[in-house]
Amino acid sequence: MKRELAIEFSRVTEAAALAGYKWLGRGDKNSADGAAVEAMRTMLNKVDIQGDIVIGEGEIDQAPMLFIGEKVGSGKGEPLDIAVDPIEGTRMTAMGQNNAIAVLAAAEKGAFLKAPDMYMEKLVCGPQAKGVIDLNTNLATNLKNVAKALNKPLNDLTVITLAKPRHDSMINEIQTMGVKVFAIPDGDVAASILTCMPDSEVDMMYCIGGAPEGVISAAVIRALGGDMQGRLISRDQCKGDTPENRAIGNKERVRCQSMGVTVGEKLTLNDLVSSDNVVFSATGITKGDLLSGIRRDGNIAHTETLVIRGKSRTIRRIQSSHFLDRKDNDIKQVIL
Repeated sequence: MKRELAIEFSRVTEAAALAGYKWLGRGDKNSADGAAVEAMRTMLNKVDIQGDIVIGEGEIDQAPMLFIGEKVGSGKGEPLDIAVDPIEGTRMTAMGQNNAIAVLAAAEKGAFLKAPDMYMEKLVCGPQAKGVIDLNTNLATNLKNVAKALNKPLNDLTVITLAKPRHDSMINEIQTMGVKVFAIPDGDVAASILTCMPDSEVDMMYCIGGAPEGVISAAVIRALGGDMQGRLISRDQCKGDTPENRAIGNKERVRCQSMGVTVGEKLTLNDLVSSDNVVFSATGITKGDLLSGIRRDGNIAHTETLVIRGKSRTIRRIQSSHFLDRKDNDIKQVIL
């Protein structure tokens, strides 16, 4: 993948973040997401690639989509698979909460797991603990193995997860072991990345969240040299065995079978993303542990973007100032 595409993709996530920011704190997550989708699609279509959206938005958030199978790019240049989350943290954007980001990952054709938009169990650690995690082993054993690999006592270990009712017993179990738990409202892509950042105190991430976010996380974790495993979870397994959830779960199992994946089967990092030839870009919308949020002063907006090239393992933080009235008209209409 041409290295200059990394800068092109940073412009894509910047536009999505600026569009989402317009709806910050207005209580309308779908309008925020719709604006970010429109901006991301517009900017992607200006890039010289033959892009296929293989991981997009969907039913879990009942949000507008960059749909799976959509063609993006100018139609020139190399063929790439694209995974997107125009706003990871739509609710956080709508409520003015921390850690909302715009996210994109790109890879050579066939590198990303093609998975339906459903739930995924995820276990992530940084490079120093690579090879010691196992989703088929209980959480306590994983914590002990990661602590041993990092040469830390358990009471120095930090796990990040999502503050969801489905995680309450797990959080209690971890805290009973003396391990610190950071529970955030949403945003497990950013949480996953924190396990691999040298200036972060997060050692491991565990949660049940969206499968699309899981594949995007896997792309950046592979690029950073960390480790991750996942397992697709049907709606009835995650949300309770009600008639409605069972019907959705049955549909998910059929979709998985048609896509060549199996609900409940452990997926390694290589199963999730099979190549190091990836580019990841994320731009902060609201301030967070990974990225600064957008600051706007009249007609000028300031952004911070994290760009990672897997092949060279280059990590860049790009600070940009945008004169919004100088943007192209097709972008200006969704950010102003």
